[in-house]
Amino acid sequence: MHDNTPSALSILKKRFGYTRFRGAQAEIIAHIQNGGDALVVMPTGGGKSLCYQIPSLLRPGMGIIVSPLIALMQDQVSALVQNGIRAAFINSSQSAHESREVMQRAAAGDLDILYMAPERLVMTSTLAFLSQQQIALFAIDEAHCVSQWGHDFRPDYLHLSLLAERFPSVPRIALTATADGITRDDILHRLAMGSATPFVAGFDRPNIRYRIVIKNNPRRQLRQFLESEHPTDSGIVYCLSRKRVEAFAEWLCDQGYRALPYHAGLPASTRRENQAHFLREEGIIMVATIAFGMGIDKPDVRFVAHMDLPKSVEAYYQETGRAGRDGLPSTAFMTYGYEDVVMLRQFVENSNAEENIKRIENQKLDALLGLCETTSCRRQGLLGYFGEEHPGECGNCDACLEPAETWDGLIAAQKALSCVYRTGQRFGVSYLSDVLLGKHNERIQQFGHHRVSTFGIGTELNNKEWRSVYRQLVAAGYLMVDISGHGGLRLTERSRPILQGKQKVLFRKERRGRNRSGSERTTVVKRQAVVFDSAADRALFETLYQLRDRLAREQSLPPFVVMMDRTLEEIAVKKPINRTELAMIHGIVERKLEQYATPLLETVEEHLRKLAQQDI
Repeated sequence: MHDNTPSALSILKKRFGYTRFRGAQAEIIAHIQNGGDALVVMPTGGGKSLCYQIPSLLRPGMGIIVSPLIALMQDQVSALVQNGIRAAFINSSQSAHESREVMQRAAAGDLDILYMAPERLVMTSTLAFLSQQQIALFAIDEAHCVSQWGHDFRPDYLHLSLLAERFPSVPRIALTATADGITRDDILHRLAMGSATPFVAGFDRPNIRYRIVIKNNPRRQLRQFLESEHPTDSGIVYCLSRKRVEAFAEWLCDQGYRALPYHAGLPASTRRENQAHFLREEGIIMVATIAFGMGIDKPDVRFVAHMDLPKSVEAYYQETGRAGRDGLPSTAFMTYGYEDVVMLRQFVENSNAEENIKRIENQKLDALLGLCETTSCRRQGLLGYFGEEHPGECGNCDACLEPAETWDGLIAAQKALSCVYRTGQRFGVSYLSDVLLGKHNERIQQFGHHRVSTFGIGTELNNKEWRSVYRQLVAAGYLMVDISGHGGLRLTERSRPILQGKQKVLFRKERRGRNRSGSERTTVVKRQAVVFDSAADRALFETLYQLRDRLAREQSLPPFVVMMDRTLEEIAVKKPINRTELAMIHGIVERKLEQYATPLLETVEEHLRKLAQQDI
């Protein structure tokens, strides 16, 4: 129910348990409250949801939230209801009777917020129904789905432009965590929001540690990463194909981890069941294609590991952003290799997209390769892609923590490029490396390349080092992968100055030993957000943790919907002894105070009583 004279700040505290806004939240909320349209680009975990949830409570009527995934709707509605907000969703998981009940609540004015999928919203019957209701706003979440330049284009979003025609006086807010300049322009154009005010918050996620390593036995690399940094944590492992998802999930289970697969080839019931386990239980690793994760609200995902190269910097940023939504230290780990580049180039070439879209997708892949091969701060490169500067080195990526050594690679580059030319610009890295190393194998003899001038001139480097040279030349744009053939390399115009000796070339030295896995002990991410002053405080936290799990199971809710880790940690440190003190804890809103004050305070009281007995 709306207050007579509500303010954004009072709702923030009363319904969401926060005492102040972050960044541009207050400005965005005021803009929407006053009837303005907005495009909001804000990093995952930055508080995008509040930018439409609070105006939905401030403005008369009901906020309509367009969301692409059933799981996202269900989790957000569960969290809102826990906070005492009248919210519901309509989607394909419901029976016809359940959907009718929600519509009846909406018609009776008994809802503040209603979530629905884009395809449901644009149905003639839904639009006719909404035209008879008082609508506070339309929020289009994951708005990059409308853009053909975005990394997760969904045709259903294209029809949302009709909202401008059917509801011209209702403010609209489009939100995304990931959109470069061309994608932002496309979102505004396709949603008919040309007059919307853009709010582009900073893209930095300082709690995420970025680490990118060359693929070298990826299973061993993943095992070392998990053992040294996240042995019991929840996380997501992304793979490029369904087959690799199944294989990695099975292998992780064999290694003693709780791992589940997720991809579009599984039955819908299996996907729903696996996702529910991931959201409601601790320590589960979801192994998935990019079909999984968008809009997932689980705040305690401590790592995201890519076993294959994503499609673009936007995709990488969006997927890694699913780690550490609660602001606690988390890791983005990725292995990649030359074979990934060939496969992704082939995906682009074999798609049915128009040529200009293929060109943009190849450029986006080039930008991601540049990020992978950079010798400077990863965060600077990542933020720079989105037009944001980072002052100095971040100190929380592998390039800053373990700076890469470089070497003068002009001569090696000339040899590598000349070998591509001398062999006809149609062979891949393995064959070219064999020619440079002077190997007399059957294929080289067959093609007569034992007689070219570059045969055997590269014995100063080994096969792995030549592969690194070629990979870095591709990443820098001096060579291109000919995906119309079998992944052969071709010279580009940019290679000419190198062949003429007019351009300096620096290559990154490959790390040796344990660094290959990215699992040096000096870079281990510490999960614990609070350093407890005593073992007793830690014991209280563990007890509260178990209490939260029990309360969540009783209500069939994910634990984080009942209470965040940060809330439990603060209770363990401050030990509130009454409702007034408990209400001051981060995340304890009025509704949760009503529901959980008794068991929480009883747990603290019992803990203090045991401590007092030990002191006697």
